[in-house]
Amino acid sequence: MRILVLGSGAREHAIVTALLRERDAAGEPVGHHIIAAPGNAGLAADVEVVSLDATNGRVVTEYALENDIELVVVGPEAPLVAGVADVLRAHSIPVFGPGKKAAALEGSKTFAKRIMDEARVPTGRAVRTGTLAEATASLDQFGAPYVVKADGLAAGKGVLVTDDRTAAIEHATYWLQHGSVLIEEYLDGQEVSLFLVSDGHTVVPLSPAQDFKRLLDGDAGPNTGGMGAYSPLPWLADRFGSESDFVEEVIETIALPTVRQLAKEGTPFIGLLYAGLILTEQGIRVIEFNARFGDPETQVVLPRLETPLSGLLLAAANGSLASHSAPTFSDEAAVTVVLASEGYPEAPITGRPLTGLDEAVQVPGVTIAHAATARGEHGLVATGGRVLSVVATGAGFAEARSRAYEALAKIDLEGAQYRHDIAERVAR
Repeated sequence: MRILVLGSGAREHAIVTALLRERDAAGEPVGHHIIAAPGNAGLAADVEVVSLDATNGRVVTEYALENDIELVVVGPEAPLVAGVADVLRAHSIPVFGPGKKAAALEGSKTFAKRIMDEARVPTGRAVRTGTLAEATASLDQFGAPYVVKADGLAAGKGVLVTDDRTAAIEHATYWLQHGSVLIEEYLDGQEVSLFLVSDGHTVVPLSPAQDFKRLLDGDAGPNTGGMGAYSPLPWLADRFGSESDFVEEVIETIALPTVRQLAKEGTPFIGLLYAGLILTEQGIRVIEFNARFGDPETQVVLPRLETPLSGLLLAAANGSLASHSAPTFSDEAAVTVVLASEGYPEAPITGRPLTGLDEAVQVPGVTIAHAATARGEHGLVATGGRVLSVVATGAGFAEARSRAYEALAKIDLEGAQYRHDIAERVAR
């Protein structure tokens, strides 16, 4: 297939890596022709990259038509919220990603809460506020720990959970300059990320993962876009009997009701429904929905996927998921650790040389998903906050972790920071 992948991050690199890994019945590479737009240095080393505005539906559609693209995969949230998928579908181009109205499930937390209320999906209580007085009153109503969320897209930086009332008010004050703010009930428990592929009617689950949002070891420091993740989650069996029993409960109580409500409202959800979940004493609750693959969870879910990813995405795009076989996953453990620039997340220092990647990928089971890299005059340079994800698989979590950190030790970036405790507990 000729596949266009929109995006420039580690998530898109992980998607492309999974597509390139596909083999036919004889064990030979399937040979997809993959184009990434706009891509990054890592993607450019693996596939063709083109420079185009991924948030401009007309530009993307013209490129797809002129280049005989058979499937467009939308990676990041911005093109989805901008309605790129709608323009592509209007020209009969298969696209994996929801239209603008359905993507509001991520683009507006107020919209997502309304859909959950209508569908009777279990989630925490929330109040939408438009002024600092309203926000302060709601913070005092719910009490500590305080949960403050920007209503719109915030690149993973719009959520604050804190016991500090002053910090909560400051966070609300900042985001109120950009729109409304949600004050939410604090939910306590283990967090789980679950990807669900949808064609607007049928929902097919991938394997659960757990990510680490805080910058520093021990879940200290500010929230980030994600500093690492692992999959599968063997501890789910302690509470639900098995991982599959947990997944089935999420489908029946959360995913299907949400997808059916969106279909009922004439906004079918076609693409990847990311359910950010928390396991409270009262049961599974939704923290948030995203309308695309999560980062860094994609980097540990897709390496374990044995079913061809291209067929799964195309079945969602053309509405045939019900007749598609359920995806299967290897028993291997997968761990990813994010390497970030000095100063991330507040003010990352960019432009510094990045070396040692060739040595890092020589570690067995290790791949690297580039996020913010470019090819400079003298080699690779870091161009953003989260620079890359080191991904490792192994027979168990101890082996996968050991491989990931062995590879990280070979990479040199001045001032680099990464967590040292990703998947540490589960490895024990």
